[in-house]
Amino acid sequence: MNNFEYKNPTKIIFGKDTIEKLTNEIPKNAKVLLLYGGGSIKKNGIYEQVKTALKNVEVIEFGGIPANPEYAVLMEALNVIKNENITYLLAVGGGSVIDGTKFLSAAAVYDGDTPWDILKNSIRTQKGMPFGTVLTLPATGSEMNSGAVITRKETKEKLSMGGPGLFPEFSILDPKVITSIPERQLANGLTDAFTHVLEQYMTYPVGGLLQDRFAESILQTLIEIAPKVMEDPTDHEAASNFMWSCTMALNGLIQQGVPGDWAVHMMGHELTALFGIDHARTLAIVMPSHYIYNFEAKKEKLAQYGERVWNITEGTQDEKAKAAIAKTEAFFHQLGIDTKLSEYIKDYEGTAQEISKRFTNRGWTGIGEHKSLTPKDAENIVKMAY
Repeated sequence: MNNFEYKNPTKIIFGKDTIEKLTNEIPKNAKVLLLYGGGSIKKNGIYEQVKTALKNVEVIEFGGIPANPEYAVLMEALNVIKNENITYLLAVGGGSVIDGTKFLSAAAVYDGDTPWDILKNSIRTQKGMPFGTVLTLPATGSEMNSGAVITRKETKEKLSMGGPGLFPEFSILDPKVITSIPERQLANGLTDAFTHVLEQYMTYPVGGLLQDRFAESILQTLIEIAPKVMEDPTDHEAASNFMWSCTMALNGLIQQGVPGDWAVHMMGHELTALFGIDHARTLAIVMPSHYIYNFEAKKEKLAQYGERVWNITEGTQDEKAKAAIAKTEAFFHQLGIDTKLSEYIKDYEGTAQEISKRFTNRGWTGIGEHKSLTPKDAENIVKMAY
């Protein structure tokens, strides 16, 4: 196992009817900017619950943060923060709203030329404007980590950011919220969380026995509860396990002391930036090809995954590893997630070359757990995913 340091300061408030506890988490003298997305929270009752909990606090609202948090929209929110002398941010939404709020937390205290530099130059935020979250869509784990991904339509870019100052002070997780989530988004959430685990697990053995079993248990749980969540989102037990699995998949715990990959995310982000394909679906497009292309480097963990998660007990190591890839792709299909780029767009020729060019221009010359995958390798993987 590798050396590591781990600190996660986010307070989790989990369970039924916990949104009312928001009252005790926001400082009484705060001036709050309430951030949300397309307005679904006004239809499902969450908005009313939040406003009731905040009745004794001064609140300004900013809605309309899109599914891939857009830089131009966030800059409008940043103007509100500065003009209204906001002191506290509250994200009520899924990963996109929370990611957008993290950007605003960083941008609100940034004294450089333009906030885009935070993303372009990978500037880590040591202390941002304080914020909390009310999670409405389990998927990204953003409610308990310090990372974010922001899109800029103008340049067709999707870049990540982070830093120890971008952990939420608290996150409220009420599993009841999933009853109003569309089936497509439930499938996306399950796929996103599943892939988050695999990006931290599907590398090579370093003796992180407990981390491996943590990761495998989250994967097994997602496989077990996926059909229940899709069939009946009102199943509280399934919803609770779904929500907590998504949080545990990316709160930093399972990545401690072990190598991480994240190449699938890096390629997937480009597909979203170029074509607007749902983030989770871009991961499902790239992942099988990535594992096949890097089979020799990953086959030991692939076989272990096949044995422990999918109960594949027969065959050689290579056979188990290949069967595990097939099982993973079949799982995505069962959720209604297509796994080829050609199933999403017609004009995909040249996409792989464009992604390779972008990686080269950014200096991303070595990615993956060994930092050995070149832009040309990324091009080949994406071509395999056509």
